[in-house]
Amino acid sequence: MIDIKLLQKDFEYVVTALQKKGVDNELLNNLKTLAINTKQKRQEMEDVTAEQNILSKEFGRYKKENLDIISLQENINNLKNKKQELEEEVRVLEEELNSIILGVPNMPDESVPNGVDENENVILEVLGIKPVFTFEPKEHWDLNNGWIDFERGVKIAKSRFAALRGDGARLERALINYMLDFNRERGFNEWYVPFMANSNTLLGTGQLPKFADDLFKIEGEDLYLIPTAEVSLTNLFNDEILEESELPMLLTSYTPCFRKEAGSAGRDTRGLIRQHQFDKVEMVAITTPEQSEEVFQKMVACASDLLTSLGLPHQKMQLCTGDLGFSAAVTIDLEVWLPGQNKYREISSISNTRDFQSRRAKIRYKDANKKNILTHTLNGSSLAVGRTLVAIMENYQNEDGSVSIPEVLKKYM
Repeated sequence: MIDIKLLQKDFEYVVTALQKKGVDNELLNNLKTLAINTKQKRQEMEDVTAEQNILSKEFGRYKKENLDIISLQENINNLKNKKQELEEEVRVLEEELNSIILGVPNMPDESVPNGVDENENVILEVLGIKPVFTFEPKEHWDLNNGWIDFERGVKIAKSRFAALRGDGARLERALINYMLDFNRERGFNEWYVPFMANSNTLLGTGQLPKFADDLFKIEGEDLYLIPTAEVSLTNLFNDEILEESELPMLLTSYTPCFRKEAGSAGRDTRGLIRQHQFDKVEMVAITTPEQSEEVFQKMVACASDLLTSLGLPHQKMQLCTGDLGFSAAVTIDLEVWLPGQNKYREISSISNTRDFQSRRAKIRYKDANKKNILTHTLNGSSLAVGRTLVAIMENYQNEDGSVSIPEVLKKYM
């Protein structure tokens, strides 16, 4: 959630930043009007309260000195009634303001390149050597190895579900274990978290209310299937005050993820790239503001080194302002090379949300002066397991449809 105080103090700065993310001007104008009205009404309420306090002190003096208190009492009562009216007006305005603000995205960092969409993202680095084949490489769904059964996945559930069998299922499990071990060696503390979350939890990391249509809701319960372990890991510390000595806090977890993909109709309808259920190993960090940039780079390096260890060519992509996610202030995507598709595809997205999520989830720490400060939160895939499986199938494919196993995974197989 953006800082309401900053909004009221320097509205033009906030507007300029949010316009880079494509926020509608009408929404911003409504936000400005409401923010100004709320600030003015709160000031009016505080002025009445201050006047009431002064007269209340006078009331004690009047009684002590046997002065006429009738007129004074009447003024105090009028101020009391006025204050109650203003408190209700402020409450209504602040509720309306908070309701709008919960749907407003984070402001991008000033370092983020301006751009309208993914076509204006910036390649930062290309790593690894693309494989050379003596045959025409196939896309993963055309490899004749029996690893993926799309038909039975659809029969069990519906479209965009798949079942893995045999060595495909074993490789999926091997990748999960390898990623968790890799992250633990980089200092991330492993967690096992619920695969469901309540509405307050999803509100804390920004999935609600904006992306309700993308979530699978449990009927009759205040529960949703999680779209990412970021939700669970970050909100472990919802409404808590941490000690500064505990930070930075590095967390990792494996979970299945569930997404309706409501906004991606018609995209990637074949294969494992865009499924309603997929496995992911997640990284989350909770830091002080001073630590967050260094930790951000550490998380990018961790995911990139993981791809390198698997022998998978990839590139680092700096997202422009128009392609940033709702909660992100800055994001670097990792895109893995898929020879069957002859293109790079996103396999990890690492974001620093600054204090945007912490303000929503009330995650704070106590500094050396015993002052409560909002933490910074960061998150990133390490990696999307199904897409890593796809990348291995396409980069390590053989002409007969079999797939060689990366050296680092052999002990897990």
